[in-house]
Amino acid sequence: MSSPTELRPAVPLHRLEVPAPSILPFAVGSFDSIGPMSRADFPHRHTFHEIAVVTGGRGTHVVDMVPRPVCPPQLFFVTPGQLHFWHRMHELTGWVVLFNDDFLLAHPEDRDTVRELAGRARLRPTPEAAPGLLGVVAELRREYTEQGEGFIPVLQAYLHVLILRAARLAARDSPDAEADPDPGPTAAIAQRFARLLDGPVDLDPEERTVGAYADRLGVSVGHLNHAVKTATGRTPGRIIRQTQVVEAKRLLAGSDLTVRQVADRVGFADPAYFCRFFRRETGSTPGEYRRTINAKHHEGRALSIDSPEHRE
Repeated sequence: MSSPTELRPAVPLHRLEVPAPSILPFAVGSFDSIGPMSRADFPHRHTFHEIAVVTGGRGTHVVDMVPRPVCPPQLFFVTPGQLHFWHRMHELTGWVVLFNDDFLLAHPEDRDTVRELAGRARLRPTPEAAPGLLGVVAELRREYTEQGEGFIPVLQAYLHVLILRAARLAARDSPDAEADPDPGPTAAIAQRFARLLDGPVDLDPEERTVGAYADRLGVSVGHLNHAVKTATGRTPGRIIRQTQVVEAKRLLAGSDLTVRQVADRVGFADPAYFCRFFRRETGSTPGEYRRTINAKHHEGRALSIDSPEHRE
């Protein structure tokens, strides 16, 4: 029987796929219509850009271990590879725009702009500017829903306008006021931990424990726990387990790998131990989860990857 020491916890954080439709590298909708991952409260990364247009709610948006208070109306830009999640959010409402670099080909200069905007701590329109900005989002939603003749260039044009409007917000105040502040030594440790999580996947098991990460960062396990818990509200061990669950769900939903193969991919030498772990974290076995996802797929519904349940 496998022991916990056989667990290889530190797998790269999951890169999500744009939910729909597959022929268009773009999606826009409400937090509810896009799906559970749009409001995920556990650390994760994307393969695509995200613009969150928050119209209501209270809590914190954590990007690369830097907490950013939510004060609607507000925009948040997240670029591919950035670690982010929503922490202790209540009544989150608004719109989510998802796209990849290919969708910016009509305005390639926007690539640099969106990456710069992702470094802004806050983008809040004035009361005078908010209606116009939300109007652009409404037009994006209408074009995306109706998909009339020539709708893709229209979507690209409206996205370009939205990015330009956001850039105006960033330029309205001084760069020093808008950029993320120096995270300080505690948050810096948390950020370095996040980067290590995205390291090589072929590390030995003993190199992929909380203790090993602490050694590589030159801090004690207690210091690492304090830094990560302060920045994210979660322990390093909890974050590691959550990334394993998300990666396992991705493989179960999007591949033909056997459960044994999935277990090996996410770091479990013993498939039985993996099944117990997966059930403890999600409430279902890997096989049950795969059957549920397949049933939804056959019913024609878009696949989504639910967030792991929190069992501290």
